[in-house]
Amino acid sequence: MDTNQPIIVKRVKKVAAGHHGGAWKIAFADFAVAMMAFFLVMWLMSSATPEQKKAISGYFQDPIGFSQSASPYVIDLGGTPTPAPDRTLNPEVTEDITPGEQPLDSSSEEALDEALEKIELERLDVLLIELQRKINDSESFQLYKDQIVMDVSRDGLRIQITDTENRPMFDLGSARLQPYFEDILYLMADTVRAVPNKISIGGHTDAKPYSDDSGFGNWELSTNRANAARRALRAGGLDDEKVARVVGYASSVLFDRDNPYSPSNRRIDILVLTKRALQLIEGEPSATASPDEPAEPVETAPSSTGKPLREKINVFEDGVLQFEDVGD
Repeated sequence: MDTNQPIIVKRVKKVAAGHHGGAWKIAFADFAVAMMAFFLVMWLMSSATPEQKKAISGYFQDPIGFSQSASPYVIDLGGTPTPAPDRTLNPEVTEDITPGEQPLDSSSEEALDEALEKIELERLDVLLIELQRKINDSESFQLYKDQIVMDVSRDGLRIQITDTENRPMFDLGSARLQPYFEDILYLMADTVRAVPNKISIGGHTDAKPYSDDSGFGNWELSTNRANAARRALRAGGLDDEKVARVVGYASSVLFDRDNPYSPSNRRIDILVLTKRALQLIEGEPSATASPDEPAEPVETAPSSTGKPLREKINVFEDGVLQFEDVGD
């Protein structure tokens, strides 16, 4: 008997596994959502009060009867419409509350006002830096940097443009602007109109009496010059609606009090008003002080004589913010 049988070797060719598709991704997403919902329910149950748990239980036991309540929410979180007295879990709530609105106590309102005022002052600081950058980038304005002084106070950003001995802003005894002063006002208008704040424009003269035969004096002259500055700002693109007030001070508010006849007392000041200062002008009852006088800066330092010193910012000195102490 022939025992030499043929040996058959079977070679199995392994085929790489095919693509399984994206069904597993959908299943995993459903699982993740379910777990998130589970942990959310666990968190709510651990933080809910016994009264709230009782309300949830009542909803699932009788959803139809529970839905007849004035409040569409199972848990009253205080911001929902006031439910009926026999349905609410807070019987002490009796006043109407607009949906989505919660009353603020006086301390919360004061904190909110302080926060808004801080944000507004920060915005004015940015405006001051922007004006500084524009002046420093313009070679044609380098000659006039000593005539422009700006400071930020609680009333707003005050921009003061003063005369010098040989470079006045207006013709003598007139409200006719010099061309260089018009250019400065055009630049101011282009930047100031970018903020929502309104402005106040004030005209000032020195203490030298001026009067003509018709009785036209420093009061009329300072007012006309302030109004001329307003017209130049309007020509620069600033809307009239942005102007809250135009006023002449004559020599009642001197820039250099030690020298009443100094050319620096002849000036135009533009005050970018804060909300508080605007309320003062418009006669709001919440306002408590007047912005007519030069605004005190936010920060002050005591002098050697015990009198407070006003910190003024000359932003055009060597392109860096500089502080100089001027006696009050």
